Amino acid sequence: MKIAQVGETILHQIAKPVAEEAIKSDAFQAFVDELLSTMQNANGVGIAAPQVFDERAVMIIASRPSPRYPNAPEMEPLVLINPKVIQSAQESVKDWEGCLSVPGLRGYIRRASWVEIAYQQRDGSQVSTRLSGFVARIFLHEFDHLIGKTWLDHVEVNTDIMAESVWRKKVAGIVEPQNDSTG
Repeated sequence: MKIAQVGETILHQIAKPVAEEAIKSDAFQAFVDELLSTMQNANGVGIAAPQVFDERAVMIIASRPSPRYPNAPEMEPLVLINPKVIQSAQESVKDWEGCLSVPGLRGYIRRASWVEIAYQQRDGSQVSTRLSGFVARIFLHEFDHLIGKTWLDHVEVNTDIMAESVWRKKVAGIVEPQNDSTG
């Protein structure tokens, strides 16, 4: 699946709910599998349907260590259909975020420290849960894609934006291997 890039109209649209009868369909289940594969192949920790030019309210959060998020906690991928925010913490935390739809940049973004949510699972059942820390940040980031926003809409000052390559050195402490061209 092709990932929409910042500036694409779909990233500014509000996603449409998935109909109850559609959730269990083979076509929808195949879409979710492909969405998960697209996220994993791009080393993402989350993805929302609008990021692949699909207007349905579906997202996946799947925190795991990767080159893009070396310190991410490990979790099984979680598919959230028609997610809703029930309540969120008044306390907020700033941290760095990247986005598959905003390649090459990181943003230092303020998000609630926890969030209570409700959503449907792949079998259509309703679930309510509370997420905190990095997983809450992933959820809120992906939920933004369902309401027509990206992390760029949350930037407080321009100095909170950094090139991915600079972020890797300055913030993540990742030392890139040197190319030895002496042959």
